[in-house]
Amino acid sequence: MNLSILLTAVNEAADPGKVVDTASKFFNWGGAAIALIGAALAVVLAGIGSAIAVKNVASAGIGLLTEDPRQFMPALVLSLLPSTQGIYGFVIAFMMLGKVTAGMDFTSGFSLMLAGLPIGIVGLLSAIFQGKVAAAGIQLAAKQPKHWSRAMILTLLVEMFALLSFIISIFMVNNG
Repeated sequence: MNLSILLTAVNEAADPGKVVDTASKFFNWGGAAIALIGAALAVVLAGIGSAIAVKNVASAGIGLLTEDPRQFMPALVLSLLPSTQGIYGFVIAFMMLGKVTAGMDFTSGFSLMLAGLPIGIVGLLSAIFQGKVAAAGIQLAAKQPKHWSRAMILTLLVEMFALLSFIISIFMVNNG
């Protein structure tokens, strides 16, 4: 990404005496601005889903550890699984930022913005749902510790949907 776009915006915003025609700036930067919004949506939505899910699973894991401190590894693995959606969103946003240019037309920027939506939306929802499955897996680990790996496998089933949306977003970024 050409960082001069962001630096110019920061410098213009930092000069309180300068009057900036924001409407013409948006339309001049329209494609880049829309693409940056898409990158933000990819990382923020997927990150929110992961944060919510990890909080819920880790909270259940802490409850498990109060009863049986030897169950740290199952609690850790099951707590980490929903974080992958946030990572996928970050990777897509990073790929998108590499495609943003100062002279990007609106259509190209809009195309890039759309590329961030599959992982953003599916990442948000699948992380939350994966967290629910993983939290149930923590309960399984509490009652039948030797079967926690089965809970991990069931939790990974939800991951498939995040992976599919991640792949679609990759295709969209590379073909947009």
